[in-house]
Amino acid sequence: MRVFYDQLNRKVSLDKIPQRIISTVPSQTELLFYLGLGENIIGITKFCTHPHHQTEHTTKIGGTKQLNIELIRELQPDLIIANKEENEKSQVEDLMSICPVWISDINDLPQALAMIESVGTMVNRKTDADVLVKAITSQFNALIKIKKPLTVAYLIWRKPYMVAGVDTFINSMLQLCGFTNAFKADRYPLIDAAILINANPDLVFLSSEPFPFTEKHIEEFKAILPNVKVVLVDGEMFSWYGNRLLLAPGYFLSLSESLA
Repeated sequence: MRVFYDQLNRKVSLDKIPQRIISTVPSQTELLFYLGLGENIIGITKFCTHPHHQTEHTTKIGGTKQLNIELIRELQPDLIIANKEENEKSQVEDLMSICPVWISDINDLPQALAMIESVGTMVNRKTDADVLVKAITSQFNALIKIKKPLTVAYLIWRKPYMVAGVDTFINSMLQLCGFTNAFKADRYPLIDAAILINANPDLVFLSSEPFPFTEKHIEEFKAILPNVKVVLVDGEMFSWYGNRLLLAPGYFLSLSESLA
């Protein structure tokens, strides 16, 4: 019996190397495919879109917060990989009656790297995971922070407005870029136009996910903060914590240069 501990410090026991894996988190799904486990992934969420040529043919088991528990049971997985923030606690508890569930809890880069290492070891891809961690670490070590200190309001939702606060992975990525979060509340506070004005950010970032902000929304925020630069940003670069982290430093550098 192989024994592992997830990021909630829960004991996860496996009697063999997992062969039938379900992932309930898009960024961790992409990581599993990256590690070469395509033939072992039997279920993913409808939001698991990378890599497209592989995910489009994989059974969908609902959304991250609306999992089809009965379908998951029918698929007979021997390992489910979930996340504390992205999945509903009650549903994750239901999954525990089906097979071992490994739960990630990620608020910064070190925790993301630890997840990659742990998952890689658990699914018998330790060498590949270690190489990936070294590559990501090297790229972030070379990331040059923006020289001018700027505060950012990072919007993730509309109607009602919601921003990324502190104690989030998004906030940790902002910090690594050299930005300061304009909101000091924990997690994802709801705000309105008055609160946004009072926060007085230098920049407003409109994320491409989970709400798909587009060009048409820029004027909406310019009307609230006419003297503030409003920028569309790739939400995957700020919030996905698997192998997509390889691309994030390059994206952050380009973003910083465009704001210089």
